[in-house]
Amino acid sequence: MSAGPITVRGLIDAAGAQLGGDEAGREVELLLGHALGRNRAWLYAHADDALAVESAIRFHDLLTRRARGEPLAYILGRREFWSLDLTVTPDVLIPRHETELLVELALQKIPQGEKVEIADLGTGAGGIALALARERPQARVLATDVSAAALGVARGNAQRLGIANVEFAQGDWCAALGERKFDLIVANPPYVADVDLHLVRGDLRFEPPVALASGVAGLDAIGIIVRDAPMHLRRGGWFLFEHGFEQGAAARMALEKSGFVEVFTHSDLEGRERVTGGAIA
Repeated sequence: MSAGPITVRGLIDAAGAQLGGDEAGREVELLLGHALGRNRAWLYAHADDALAVESAIRFHDLLTRRARGEPLAYILGRREFWSLDLTVTPDVLIPRHETELLVELALQKIPQGEKVEIADLGTGAGGIALALARERPQARVLATDVSAAALGVARGNAQRLGIANVEFAQGDWCAALGERKFDLIVANPPYVADVDLHLVRGDLRFEPPVALASGVAGLDAIGIIVRDAPMHLRRGGWFLFEHGFEQGAAARMALEKSGFVEVFTHSDLEGRERVTGGAIA
């Protein structure tokens, strides 16, 4: 007896069992939609439709990549951040939703309607820079990265999203800023310790190490930026950055040592210290 046709519903059910995990159902639907060029609503509406063998094979290839641990964002080639649909590639760190706290706090420092200058250091896919540029269209935003490939991804996102008040510069942290001064500098630098075992497990195995790890304590990049940022801030300007949940005290100490005032740390929704900042008097 020959097997029946491969249906959308049957493929989703079988793949969900294969993938496992709490997010398996959602991920399977996203992968199948990507393989078919359809959205999730189409999958529900056509649950009993038969699929061509070629489509099933294409989906199986994607599913195999995910089962091996490759991040969903890299397989799909996209990730949403601050309601922006960003293109992502293995050249950039995958934007995390927890980093939206940095955007939220930065916006509190940028008055509506004022022409301010902002720098986003280590922009990666450009999420932070593009979110700030869209929310504050009167601002001029400079997005920097040491990686030419990452800047290519960020520049492509800006063009595709039609966000024109962003420019790009290549360089290592504040070295990319030249002699310019800004009203606000933001950064999501690498802050994982070089020896952290998470780097060789799960999704992190696939992300660029230079965007994740920074020294024995994970504080090397933060130390460099905190040291140099005052030279690139106007009086009253702010520097805000993301860090690990155990690094809040070290972050505050570093800022105070570099002459920052009004130093603060803000916790995320789970109560973990996530973003620290300070101003130049």
